[in-house]
Amino acid sequence: MNKTYEVSKSNWLNTIIIAIAIMFCVGICLSVVDMGILVPIMVIAISMLIAVQISFIHNPKMIVWLLTFYCFTFGILGREVGGIPFGILQEGILLLGWLTLIFTANRYNWGSLNNDLTILLLFWLILSILEIANPAGASPRGWLQEIRAAALYPACLIPICFLVFKKNKDLNNFIYLILGLSLLASLNGIKQLYIGPWPGEQRFLDDGGNITHILFGKLRVFSFYSDAGQFGASQAAICLISLVLALGPFKLWKRILLLVAALFMFYGMLISGTRGALFALIVGALLAILLSKNYKGIIIGGFFALAFIGFLKFTNIGNNNYQILRLRSALDTKDASLNVRLKNQQILREYLSTRPLGGGLGVIGVWGEAYNKDKFLSTVAPDSYWVKVWAMYGIVGFIFWFCIMIYILGKSCGIVWNIRDDGLRIKIMALTCGYAGVLFCSYANEVINTAPSSFVVYISWVFIFIAPKLQKEIDENNSQSNLNI
Repeated sequence: MNKTYEVSKSNWLNTIIIAIAIMFCVGICLSVVDMGILVPIMVIAISMLIAVQISFIHNPKMIVWLLTFYCFTFGILGREVGGIPFGILQEGILLLGWLTLIFTANRYNWGSLNNDLTILLLFWLILSILEIANPAGASPRGWLQEIRAAALYPACLIPICFLVFKKNKDLNNFIYLILGLSLLASLNGIKQLYIGPWPGEQRFLDDGGNITHILFGKLRVFSFYSDAGQFGASQAAICLISLVLALGPFKLWKRILLLVAALFMFYGMLISGTRGALFALIVGALLAILLSKNYKGIIIGGFFALAFIGFLKFTNIGNNNYQILRLRSALDTKDASLNVRLKNQQILREYLSTRPLGGGLGVIGVWGEAYNKDKFLSTVAPDSYWVKVWAMYGIVGFIFWFCIMIYILGKSCGIVWNIRDDGLRIKIMALTCGYAGVLFCSYANEVINTAPSSFVVYISWVFIFIAPKLQKEIDENNSQSNLNI
């Protein structure tokens, strides 16, 4: 009797849901007649928002996975759809994520946020907030735009990662995700070069992007990313990660796939025409050699690294290929572009010598041109994130920022050195070398503050810092296996 009642009740419930859904659809159809397409778009958006929130509650790790996927691909929406500032949805995902964590607070160990990485980034966020009162008087609108990438994203994302990531499986999923998305970007870049850009990408070039992305009649490939500089640097960093992993203690077919992926991304770096990306590879590769604990490998690897640099610096082999020729120019001290950058840095050095606190956030670069046209710093191209930090925060802020970056790199190297499991060690070493490459590549371009490289770096930091806990998980699994034997 009860079972019959429950079945009957379930049928009635399904009937009611279907009836409501039908009325809802009819209502949308009628509203389209009266109000146009706006209402159904809003309904779809709200429905997606609810679905995303439910997904976050069910699996909080989806906050980070969705954000990672989105930061690689939102450029597609911006170019092919347009009309909406899709970049701001990054904040939307972070906001929904924090709401999820707050309303399900009892699930998490909030004590895990008591670590030096979170504290340092909170300090940097507070310092960045105080920059609104910089005596140079930069526009608050420029400050609001700049603080997002400069301090807000890492301060919001990294605590989420510490709360939701606890297992080696999470690390593996992160590596799979960034490798897959980077390979997809490589393939789109190759398509962009040999077949042609998508309509939105062509509009980007026609609307002024061709000034910096078509040089001597050759396209600097940018794929899904904001520009060729970000594409090339990201491809170099993930290529390096893939190469380091290919040397790990994994199955042969996995190592072959990693090597093939690395080759695609290396080619992606070449066709981007981003010369600064070369230093991401060189610095990261040298660090990987030093962290390998293999003295024979250090000698052999060092020899090949120096041979590669020598090939570019002292030979003309391959100059008939535009990509190789442009990459080679990165080592040319007489390069016109390099001299312009050095001249700009000399101008900034003289201007900032009497301004130890800099000109304030958003005073230089894109937001400087948009909101601070009356300020001298807005007329100077930073061409480098290091230079940009120096101009915005002054020498005082730059020293703080640089010390934070080097501290994170140094501690990451120490963690890699002490990890015992070979598989975990090679994964953490790959992420550390990727971060080192992005950091030093940012001397030539704005990389570490721009998606997707910025988000890859922030999440990598967390996995590196929790690696000792991941080592304990491996030790416990090994102990359990031995007991079972």
